Amino acid sequence: MHVGRHYHSGVTSTTPVPDQRTIYSSRHRHGDEAVAWPVLSEHVVGLLRSAGEVLHPGTGEVLWEAGDPYDLHLVLTGAVLLVDRRDARVVFVVEEGDFVGELGMLMGQRAFLPGIAREGTTLLRVPVGELRRLLEMSGEVGDVLLAALDARRGLLTRLGEGGLVLAGDDDRDLHRLREFAERNQIPYRTVLRRDAGAWAELAATCDLPAAGAAVVTGDLRVLTAPTTRDLAAALGIDLWSVSDGSHCDVLVVGAGPAGLAAAVYGASEGLDVVVVEDVAIGGQAGSSSRIENYLGFPSGVSGMELARLAMLQAVKFGTRLAAPRAVTAVAREAGGGFRVRLDDELDVLASAVVVASGVRYRRLGLPGIADLEGRGVYYSAGQLEAPLVAGRNAVVVGGANSAGQAALFLARQAGHVHVLIRREDPSSTMSNYLLQRLAHHERVTIHSRSELSAVHGTDRLTGVTWRDHAQDRDVHLDAAAVFILIGAEPCTTALPDAGVELDDKGFVMTRDGYATSVPGLFAVGDVRADSVKRVASAVGEGSVVVSAVHAYLAGLDVT
Repeated sequence: MHVGRHYHSGVTSTTPVPDQRTIYSSRHRHGDEAVAWPVLSEHVVGLLRSAGEVLHPGTGEVLWEAGDPYDLHLVLTGAVLLVDRRDARVVFVVEEGDFVGELGMLMGQRAFLPGIAREGTTLLRVPVGELRRLLEMSGEVGDVLLAALDARRGLLTRLGEGGLVLAGDDDRDLHRLREFAERNQIPYRTVLRRDAGAWAELAATCDLPAAGAAVVTGDLRVLTAPTTRDLAAALGIDLWSVSDGSHCDVLVVGAGPAGLAAAVYGASEGLDVVVVEDVAIGGQAGSSSRIENYLGFPSGVSGMELARLAMLQAVKFGTRLAAPRAVTAVAREAGGGFRVRLDDELDVLASAVVVASGVRYRRLGLPGIADLEGRGVYYSAGQLEAPLVAGRNAVVVGGANSAGQAALFLARQAGHVHVLIRREDPSSTMSNYLLQRLAHHERVTIHSRSELSAVHGTDRLTGVTWRDHAQDRDVHLDAAAVFILIGAEPCTTALPDAGVELDDKGFVMTRDGYATSVPGLFAVGDVRADSVKRVASAVGEGSVVVSAVHAYLAGLDVT
């Protein structure tokens, strides 16, 4: 465990700590922070002691670096400093009685920040594998630690203190990285090239590219022109990364509501579950700003929050997640089971497969629209995009619930939101409560029988044109952003070669519940033909399909 490294920036218990004002102590237990830093009961501490080992690090010893895997460390005496290497700033001081760790640790992610021992520190190290075992066997350990780990991820995100910097111009490439970080709830901060002071300060610590987007990690690595896969790999957020030939009972394709429900119920019933997701936890529903008709949330819940809670449940029961990765091929093995090829050329062997890959919004083929993606043209409306329309016009294209939710969310900040709907009456595609909210909102106008016909702007979107078929005229509008949330197409690229029967629109045909034409391969959620395109329905299907999976596995005699 002890690698013999020491921190030589003056951060020890015997010298002044740089920038004392930035220190956040684990002793801060006010409001939500009390959840992040719970007082552990003697029973919980006893269980942790039974699974861990006591360590006596030297003063200033580096317990782990940014980018290293790490375990839960309970501070018995002294303290552990979590440091930002760029400016030798102590971000957190974890003091006696508290423990080091956040949600990513439980998922096998690497450390965001280095951990340094203070003078007189004694630690109880509990390996992550042992911690997962304790979560399964003790409800008290699970309740207290899961809530704390989750709250800390939220705290890091709010503070922007994860050691990660996304740098570049306000363009499509940087927006793509920021969206990935937001959707996967990765703490980060943004530095724009146009902010000369902030850019120079960052450039003093590392070699930044002259153009394009860059990622600067907590250990000062710089990734130029990175993909989201590069970002995920650098941070170790491939979670429990799978290796070539890994085996599981059930492989779930997609981490939207249906896939997460299948993971939660499958893992809670003792199945070894792997979930493969190519974008972000929550799928398309994760981009919904507010869902108000989901059972149990009378005040509404964001799609991202719902997905976060579901993933927490899945992890609690031992689900493994491979992301961002896509399934490129599914082949049935002799004797049953499947060989699933991922886009990094690794194969996972699964006894059964549940396809919950959902749908994706269609793009519009208007001239110049692709060049403006991430620069005024967007396919979701969240916290990242909302400030862009503050006090200005926003245009939402689409007539389903996702479009209605986006319009209401944007109307909180936008000067006015214009909703373009091709139909005369959207009541067949949008819930009544959304239609009523939109119709009576003073900063929202619904334009029926209207289609977007042009976008304007060079470096950024400056305006749009739409065709108003009801009045047989073109309408021009200066606008800060347009959000395209139109008809969706199923994500089934890898399935035809597996022999899965699809309908004429590419959706998966099912029979006897959720069974496809291939035994052992099931489909749930929006990807399934004739499914109800609602979050609650998707969750129900993902939950119920586990019974069919169990029956199939029993026939294979693999459980």
